[in-house]
Amino acid sequence: MMQNKLTSLFSKWGTGLLLLKKSYPAILVWPAICVVIIISIWMYTSAQLAQEKKQAHEDALKDAAALSRSYAQFLNRSIEQIDQISMHVKYDWENSDKKFSLEKLRAQGMFTASQFAVLAIINSSGKPITSTVQIDNWRDTTLQTQFNFHKNNISSELQISLPPIVNTSGNPVIHFTRRLDNMDDSFAGMVVISISPSYFSSFYDFQSLGLNGFLAIIGDNGKIGASRIGDKIPFGLTQAVKRELELKSLEGTRLFENGEIFIDEESRFLGWQKLESYPFLAVVGLSVTEQMASHFAIFDRYSSSAIEATIFVLLFGIIATIMATRLAWRNHEARVVSDTYRLATEGTDEGFYILNGIMDRKGNFVDYQIADCNVRGANFFGLGREDLIGMKISRLQGESYFSSLMEIYSKAMATGFYEDESKLPENSPLNMVWARRRLARSGLGLAVTIKDISAKKEAEEQLSALANQDSLTGLNNRNWFLTYLPKAIERAKLEQCRLALLFIDLDGFKNVNDTQGHAAGDQLLKSVASKLQSVLRPTDNVVRLGGDEFVVLLEPVVGENKPAKVAERITEAFRQPLWLGGQKHLIGASIGISLYPDDGADTETLLKNADIAMYSVKASGKGHFNFYKPELYAKIKSRFELEQSLVQALELDQFVLHYQPRVNTNSGRFTSMEALLRWIHPSKGIIPPSEFIPIAEDTGLILKLGEMVMEKACRQISEWRSLGLRPIPVSINVSAKQFHAGGLQKKLIQYLEKYDIPPSLIEVEITESAMMGEDGTIMAELAEIRSLGIQLLVDDFGTGYSSLSQLQRLDMDVLKIDRVFTNELTNSKEGGIFFKAIVSMAHALNMTVVAEGVETQEQLDILRELLCDEVQGFFVSRPVAPDLIPALIHKEFLFL
Repeated sequence: MMQNKLTSLFSKWGTGLLLLKKSYPAILVWPAICVVIIISIWMYTSAQLAQEKKQAHEDALKDAAALSRSYAQFLNRSIEQIDQISMHVKYDWENSDKKFSLEKLRAQGMFTASQFAVLAIINSSGKPITSTVQIDNWRDTTLQTQFNFHKNNISSELQISLPPIVNTSGNPVIHFTRRLDNMDDSFAGMVVISISPSYFSSFYDFQSLGLNGFLAIIGDNGKIGASRIGDKIPFGLTQAVKRELELKSLEGTRLFENGEIFIDEESRFLGWQKLESYPFLAVVGLSVTEQMASHFAIFDRYSSSAIEATIFVLLFGIIATIMATRLAWRNHEARVVSDTYRLATEGTDEGFYILNGIMDRKGNFVDYQIADCNVRGANFFGLGREDLIGMKISRLQGESYFSSLMEIYSKAMATGFYEDESKLPENSPLNMVWARRRLARSGLGLAVTIKDISAKKEAEEQLSALANQDSLTGLNNRNWFLTYLPKAIERAKLEQCRLALLFIDLDGFKNVNDTQGHAAGDQLLKSVASKLQSVLRPTDNVVRLGGDEFVVLLEPVVGENKPAKVAERITEAFRQPLWLGGQKHLIGASIGISLYPDDGADTETLLKNADIAMYSVKASGKGHFNFYKPELYAKIKSRFELEQSLVQALELDQFVLHYQPRVNTNSGRFTSMEALLRWIHPSKGIIPPSEFIPIAEDTGLILKLGEMVMEKACRQISEWRSLGLRPIPVSINVSAKQFHAGGLQKKLIQYLEKYDIPPSLIEVEITESAMMGEDGTIMAELAEIRSLGIQLLVDDFGTGYSSLSQLQRLDMDVLKIDRVFTNELTNSKEGGIFFKAIVSMAHALNMTVVAEGVETQEQLDILRELLCDEVQGFFVSRPVAPDLIPALIHKEFLFL
């Protein structure tokens, strides 16, 4: 291998010497040949060392250049995001009648990222009026410079405080500020976004930059704004350099040696790049020590193999090396210039044009001629490069568009620079919809770049649609509504007309969602959206606020008849069943209506009052509509207070269990009893379950209540057993939420073991609605409970949606027929027929039948004839306190 390398080396030198022979006298050729032969090994080593070092430096500089471009893109995107946020905040505040609240936005999850130290709005007096931190705890005197600038300059340009400063809280920050204007363009204050400097160094990657990499941002004044060296010097107040970097171009690379610049006295390869949209340079430095570490071993190996030569040979070798190096460097520079121009003009997605101005006799520019362009630029016009060069702009453009272009060119010539993003007219010759244009004056002409941003704008429009459209139903969403309604209110105010808000909440949706699954719930919401749109005009706005809540906005409104008629159409439509999975579901709509300006003059008040009106409908039977009235608030407040009392009642254990016996229909023998919950309120006395159970269901407190009933019942059974009483099973009611929450078997085992009672003394009552859902889930849950030896009862049968096939699959033990059917036994012949059919069905499934709500002897006699197994009701016994149960157990036969 060594022989091959030497052969290659001699070949190269031979070629070089042939070139020397043409340039120098022949007398010098032959001594040179001898010298080459004598020192060939040394020259080979020297050449390899030079090439390795040169290549290593080139690679490091290329890496630094690539990293600086990436860092510039990162900084540009980061500042653009902050710029956009400040513009949105400015727009929202200036168009919110100064009611814009950053506190609410932060509570909704916005501006919570760690880089946002503070986001605030300062009024014209310099006082914060809304902020993402508590205003009382936030004062920042470091903003005075930006405040004075915005106050004295009518400009919405973003101001950036570099280098970072220490704010009043003692934290290093970079302030981004933008002027706020009143309607008359007078100074209204400024938007402040304080960003932690560390955010702009999150680009730092140890794998790419090493342990001692360098990052810096340089302002348009040439001064370093912020810098960082690895983990030694963080991005903030302390600068990592001894003096300013002398970078005389907007992009480039350079090796800084001998510790002349950096605090740690490390030499570095530097690359820098100007940001696309802001007057800053992004600088990246790579440690020479780290970059060259792998090459030092190679250098040592080559150096150790070099041999000594004469002073003449050494001088000759040095001269030859210098000459070769200079030649190579000149060639390299020529290639770099060539490649840079090619990349700048052809390796980009932008069209590049050089325009020479054409002036009339008065010295005014009347047209421009294309002196040069790249291929991409010519393609934008659908022409070849050779065809486009030399053409006048007036020939390319229509008369009307040419006039507007000349205005833009005039601005660029007057100011030196112009940039915009524009949607092009249909008669534009450019093959694009949106274009970003940059124009820079160059002598008596312009350098123009055009970039096709049509795809970007289309993506932005799609993102806007996603932000304002409900992905499930396709309706407008809450974000759209909260933006649109203030504008609608302003229009109504100017036109002196009314508008109406219909707040719609679905009745029965949670039952479908809990029992049929979320997929069924989503399908139901889609059907609801279609139904709402079908009964409304195309001009009416339908919004899904979230969950099962919808809003209809009617504008303009004349009188109360229009919203009432619309509400009637909606409630009538919802009286028709919805088909879902082959089953009919009756889903109602409770509607609350508020009117502008009668019930509120802003979005929050109108929405709150419509919500209150809707809750009044829920409380009075659901399925209809109601207009807002001030007295409705008192009812909502009462319900809220009851919710709070219910939470406190659970904490203070204000609940007791009463027990209602269940007996054999023929003998009256005491066979079982049902545990019934009672709330003993300290000031209101006994609160019936009908008042607090629905609230517990809505708030989720039913899970805690259910577990409390389970433990109290097991504890009471244990106490009765300790008295030596005959064991009587106790049935406890389990709600749909408990059943579908899962883990019921584990809780039953927990309390059975805790109070040492056999499973046969506990029975579980489940309503029909709790059994609705996926069969596999229900059967598995019920099987786990039955495996303990606990009997399962179907409670209030006949009021739900269960079917014969479902009862057969679920393998229940007892069927409790609702009191409604018991009452019908003495009211109609059909009542007895229907009851008998239920009894026959249950017996066919080996289920015990219990009649609920038995209150008379006549009812009992009929139930005996219908072969009903057991009865429960006031005729047997009212629910009684635990201390009265022993007497009933001793009595045993309760008909006597």
